Amino acid sequence: MTDSLTAKSVTVIGHNGDEIEAYLARPETTEPRGGVVVIHHMPGYDRATKEIVRRFAELGYDAICPNLYSREAPGADPADAAAVARAAGGVPDERLLGDVAGAAAHLRALPGSNGKVGVIGYCSGGRQTVLTACNLDVDAAVDCYGAFVTGTPPEGMPFKVTNLVDQLPALRAPLLGLFGAEDKYPGPEQVAELEQILTAHGKDFEFHSYEGAGHAFFSVDRPSYNVAAANDGWERIAAFFGRHLGA
Repeated sequence: MTDSLTAKSVTVIGHNGDEIEAYLARPETTEPRGGVVVIHHMPGYDRATKEIVRRFAELGYDAICPNLYSREAPGADPADAAAVARAAGGVPDERLLGDVAGAAAHLRALPGSNGKVGVIGYCSGGRQTVLTACNLDVDAAVDCYGAFVTGTPPEGMPFKVTNLVDQLPALRAPLLGLFGAEDKYPGPEQVAELEQILTAHGKDFEFHSYEGAGHAFFSVDRPSYNVAAANDGWERIAAFFGRHLGA
């Protein structure tokens, strides 16, 4: 771990060659290190997400969060940008993969990179993390309560989303899943379905569910924040990325 780091906004090349905004944090060290792509939650590219990016830099990684709503609402307040994105049906899966691939390439090109990149996402970003790990070459993936990896989205959802059941056999990276036992999306039955599918296909995964925790238990700025679950989750994330990314 290090207390010395730098953080700034940068531009990365995303899907279809688009230039998109991203937030990059780096530890001030000359040691070779892995990188982490942080996929923000549905509320957007907000202050809490940027704090998570800086935390990974403190843990010794280069970390970056692409602003998935850059195209819909460049420069907008995160809440306003998220509303615009929801009204447009959310971020298409193909575009998400292109943006994450661009962020990962940016990390691998940085001086000091050891070439390894992990990905982590929260809420909608948790689903997108699994999507990434099924389609891109990453070294580790962490799904924090991603909804609709399995299961069926309810009618009336304000955005377009499908589950990833048909893609799960193609999972390419070790997966850590952290879930709240009191969550509804994903509920315990959806987590169990995901575990069964991954087990049947011989995938490398590790799941933990926290009693008394609901959705968004990592969110320090929301009533759903659960100190015990979040602290334990951070310890597991640090250990998991430490094994797979070499920091």
